[in-house]
Amino acid sequence: MSSIDAFFATVKLPTISEVAQQLIQTLNNDDAGIKEVSDIIAKDPALTAKLLRLANSAQFGLPRGVATLGEAIHMVGMSKVRTLSLAACMNDSFPALPGLNAHEFWRSSMACAGYAQWLASAVGVDGQQAWLTGMMLRLGELLIGQANPTALAEIEKQPCPPGARWEREKQTIGFAEGQITAELARRWNFPTPIIKALEHAFTPLAEPAFSKLAGILHLTGILADLPEASSDAVDHLPAELISKLGLDVAWMKSKFPPADSFISIT
Repeated sequence: MSSIDAFFATVKLPTISEVAQQLIQTLNNDDAGIKEVSDIIAKDPALTAKLLRLANSAQFGLPRGVATLGEAIHMVGMSKVRTLSLAACMNDSFPALPGLNAHEFWRSSMACAGYAQWLASAVGVDGQQAWLTGMMLRLGELLIGQANPTALAEIEKQPCPPGARWEREKQTIGFAEGQITAELARRWNFPTPIIKALEHAFTPLAEPAFSKLAGILHLTGILADLPEASSDAVDHLPAELISKLGLDVAWMKSKFPPADSFISIT
């Protein structure tokens, strides 16, 4: 039994809905169309209602309100509606943990998603895949909290500078949260590129086959740890990784997204 298998033997695998499972399958299917995705989501009235609320929120700035799932897909886009649906399903799959500020956790997760989509646009990575993978990055910490509440308290101990949480996780349990999330994603049958990016997000430059998505996750994980991040934060990101990704620092500073532009699913 591998060490990651031993870790997963100590936790109860979160259960995701049948709707979420079917949506994950569409991620692996390049031929999945709007009707197929719409029919899957429509099976869950509560999820449909949540999506309509999100689509009508100020964050999307739509020119008019949407009243049906079909309108939401037409106005927001099928890929975005699908990733939002999966994010909402995963949010519902994890119970609150003592010692972890749920609001702050999901704020950080959605910031990571937002930063990932922003950077993906500059390096030729699919934006919706980056958004979903970024949102998932910290899910592994929820499993750490389930397996070892004492370890979670040590990991979350303040002050916690950007990136320090990963180091604490490695020192405390032997894995960074992204590595645990990668195994969770594997067991949930997510596409291989998402799994590999999560697995290598902690040390993207150490991998022989460099993953742009893993590099993006590393940067966004650092940025998301800063509740009031501004363009000045770019100066504190690892320069070697920025160069490897082919990112332009001047562009990053001029186009740095404000935190209030990120979608909230909670």
